[in-house]
Amino acid sequence: MERLAPLYQAHIAELSRRSDTILAQQGLDGMVIHSGQPLRIFLDDMDYPFKPNPHFKHWLPVTDNPHCVLLIRPGQKPTLLFYRPVDFWHKVPPLPTEFWTEFVDLQVIEKPEQARVLLPASLANFAYIGEHPELASEWGLTQINPKPVMDYLHYHRAYKTDYELACMRIASEVAVCGHEAARDAFFGQKSEFDIQLAYLSATQHGENDVPYGNIVALNENSAILHYTKLQKTAPEKMRSFLLDAGASFHGYASDITRTYAFDSQSKFAELVAAMDAHQQALIATMTPGMRYTDLHLAMHQRVAQMLRQFDLAAGSDEALIANGVTAAFFPHGLGHQIGLQVHDVGGFMQDPQGTHLAAPEAHPALRCTRVIEPGMVVTIEPGLYIIDTLLNGLKDEASSMLNRAGIDALRPYGGVRIEDDVVIHADRIENLTRDLGLA
Repeated sequence: MERLAPLYQAHIAELSRRSDTILAQQGLDGMVIHSGQPLRIFLDDMDYPFKPNPHFKHWLPVTDNPHCVLLIRPGQKPTLLFYRPVDFWHKVPPLPTEFWTEFVDLQVIEKPEQARVLLPASLANFAYIGEHPELASEWGLTQINPKPVMDYLHYHRAYKTDYELACMRIASEVAVCGHEAARDAFFGQKSEFDIQLAYLSATQHGENDVPYGNIVALNENSAILHYTKLQKTAPEKMRSFLLDAGASFHGYASDITRTYAFDSQSKFAELVAAMDAHQQALIATMTPGMRYTDLHLAMHQRVAQMLRQFDLAAGSDEALIANGVTAAFFPHGLGHQIGLQVHDVGGFMQDPQGTHLAAPEAHPALRCTRVIEPGMVVTIEPGLYIIDTLLNGLKDEASSMLNRAGIDALRPYGGVRIEDDVVIHADRIENLTRDLGLA
């Protein structure tokens, strides 16, 4: 990963600039960023899988080590207190020697309580960034996740550095390998469980390494938006396959969805092709200065067209949207910001002060209302599903617009979703997913 070194140097410089700015604005001496602590399972002697504080991994590609502390002070090299215990029960993390270590002052601690000794004597004017306020109070930190600091950092997280984009490209590359393996397993008529194993093997990820629980759905299960049950027996008849799965690299996520028809000559195959075409056409309209909300609304017009094309509903675009018919078939948002977290923070923030702009009342599941600008990375993931609870809940006028026979024919296939991760540049849109060859 030698090529990441110069990008990382510029990344640290940018994060330092951001932190210096907000610390000066708030009159603070610095930040204490805690990687986190393991969480013990209730009435057990084991911990839940450890996930680091995203603010910590924003600075460092250390994604699996609890009890670490990062000290940020204006004009000084960041200090990393790296937890490396004396332990014969578990594998001790090696002393880091990677490209990023030259940009931090690295000090090793063998016990979590040693961190306090190596921090400044008084921390009263430092901000604590982390999820353990009781520890912060014990250390003498009184400004715990202060809102002005968090708002500023979360707002600017949307603008990715070149280092972050490089990490996300690698995360996408890894995920594409998994998607191709899973696709082949589907056409090999494997079960959901076996398809998951094929994906994890291809990505060299364990279940705790993927950025979110993979959605591996066959047939009607594709209509369950967050389906994660994984049947261990293949269905008698293969109809459809929806895979929503990503990968992680240095703490950055990819998030990709593809849907396949087992019979390439079926009407469902035509529906998948139509959704794929609409998704790409919508991406082609994206330019800096557009509001993400408008992209979402434009997709609802495209869904209305698809409902007519595939005899699922009748009516004008306006009527199908106004009566909630498109929302019953496409109930989630068009996508979200992505980066250190799959659903990255700051999607509703309109300025560094955290001014909130909520999703439209008719589309409460939308996760982003920002104006898209260069440096941002978002997902574009339209879908169309047969979800009976939503369709049955439509009011009389909307219900009368439905074609029940067409809906019944599609129900065994569940639904379709197509998702790419895209980067907004000043002069173009970079598709992290399709640029790697995933159709």
